[in-house]
Amino acid sequence: MKEPKFWYLYLIECVDGSIYTGITTDVSARYEAHKNGTGARYTRSHPPVKLLGYETYPDRSAASKAEYQVKKLSPSNKRQLALSLT
Repeated sequence: MKEPKFWYLYLIECVDGSIYTGITTDVSARYEAHKNGTGARYTRSHPPVKLLGYETYPDRSAASKAEYQVKKLSPSNKRQLALSLT
């Protein structure tokens, strides 16, 4: 039987104080990609400083919907959300 693949919503603080929001199935590998400049275009020009946290979702659809909602938040609200994440 195939093991379920969870999706994660994650928040990264960038060098300029901005917060990048993304989804992935492997938070560590994705964060490393952002740090190495092979992640998203945004984090190539706004290098990551630290992973603020992540949250687990049962599937890609749920993670994408959560990402859409988080991206609409202000930076201060994203920081507050990060405090409640893993």
